[in-house]
Amino acid sequence: MSVRIGVVGYGYWGPNIVRNFAEANGAKLVAVSDLREDKRALVTRRYPGVRAVADAAELINATDIDAVAIATPVGSHYELALAALQAGKHVMVEKPMTASAEQARHLIEVADKRGLTLMVDHTFCYTGAVRKMKELVEQGDLGDLYYYDSLRVNLGLFQHDVNVIWDLAVHDLSILEFIVPHRPQAVSAVGMSHVPGSPENIAYITVFYDTPFVAHINVNWLAPVKVRQTLLGGSRKMVVYDDLEPSEKIKVYDKGITTTPSSEQIYQMLVGYRSGDMWAPQLSGAEALGLEIRHFIECIESKGKPVTDGMMGLGVVEILEAASQSMALRGQPVALAG
Repeated sequence: MSVRIGVVGYGYWGPNIVRNFAEANGAKLVAVSDLREDKRALVTRRYPGVRAVADAAELINATDIDAVAIATPVGSHYELALAALQAGKHVMVEKPMTASAEQARHLIEVADKRGLTLMVDHTFCYTGAVRKMKELVEQGDLGDLYYYDSLRVNLGLFQHDVNVIWDLAVHDLSILEFIVPHRPQAVSAVGMSHVPGSPENIAYITVFYDTPFVAHINVNWLAPVKVRQTLLGGSRKMVVYDDLEPSEKIKVYDKGITTTPSSEQIYQMLVGYRSGDMWAPQLSGAEALGLEIRHFIECIESKGKPVTDGMMGLGVVEILEAASQSMALRGQPVALAG
């Protein structure tokens, strides 16, 4: 029996979610809601037989819908997700999960009490590249993790409801939550707005962990080029992940250093450099959002725990909140809850 789906929001990301639910095995797209008449007309033309409604509450409370996907601005996520959970619906909510950690905790509590699936749309965690990075970490191929260094910049799109951290850095934070086995301890961030009355459009974030591992993320809406490049360094091997590379998105380098005590001075370490082969592993070409949506359906049917569950969503929002606080304090580190 198919899981009956309703989607709230048919703006920037909503059409991708709707298309994948329409094509997914085990799912039946029943209704889409959007406040704009032209968007509803588009849904009706593309998906005959699917209801297009203006009021999200009408969709959320419909008796012929089992699960709701929310693809709206972050400020509305909590209210819509809470209403859906209270109506007995399973929920998939676009990233970031909520506008505050307190809201995220409440959604997790409500979903747990009602035995409902709550999943966050951290799509990068379902890409072949990021899943390969996680595999390399778990198999120990990289050795001890040293650093994560990401550059995620482009010209636009300027957002008015969230700053660049909540828009772009959220991707890296979800990847970190997914692939790094260590717990973040504190966050430091600095940023700047160059458009009067608008949120910060450039930021530098550093996440400190409970081990000698550090993550640094540079996000920017005001760059002349689009760059999506990440370095993941370990004691054995290092990874370069370029999301804009059409074929070889992941390259693994057998490069690093070795340290040995000097025979002359026991307190002095000699550093040697190791340079071996580079290889580009085969990656799955399946659409990440399609895999994610099938995973959501499977979790509903089996009552399983989603890869990007509410707890991961909460972890990301906690770091986003701390980064925003640190930015207001001009880079002063903000501790994360243990």
